[in-house]
Amino acid sequence: MRKKFFICGLTGWCMEILFTAFCSLRHRELKLIGQTSLWMFPIYGMAILIQPIYFLIKKFPLLLRGTIYAAGIFTVEFLSGSFLKKHNICPWDYSKSKSNINGVIRLDYTPCWMLAGLLFEKILAKTNRNR
Repeated sequence: MRKKFFICGLTGWCMEILFTAFCSLRHRELKLIGQTSLWMFPIYGMAILIQPIYFLIKKFPLLLRGTIYAAGIFTVEFLSGSFLKKHNICPWDYSKSKSNINGVIRLDYTPCWMLAGLLFEKILAKTNRNR
């Protein structure tokens, strides 16, 4: 269980660093500096919750599974973001986005979270087979 949590945390960190680096292209920042926060490691580690869900929905179509994962990710992001925001330590602020909810989730990120969920599904299914 710890190994999978660690794998999910590291995977999430890497995805976030790549995502923020590529987003810097919009501002013509060609250094492509990506960033994350230490707070994000346990939040991404929570992706281990995808594995038991996967076993329940593995026969569902890909798009439906991705939608279910995105809903779960939004839930974790909302709860963790609200908690961190309450303590003034939230590393993200989406309040400038039109599609934000309380500044802690962005609904326009749904496709990204669908893909992230499916990636975690693949990684967790693979780590389960390698036991």
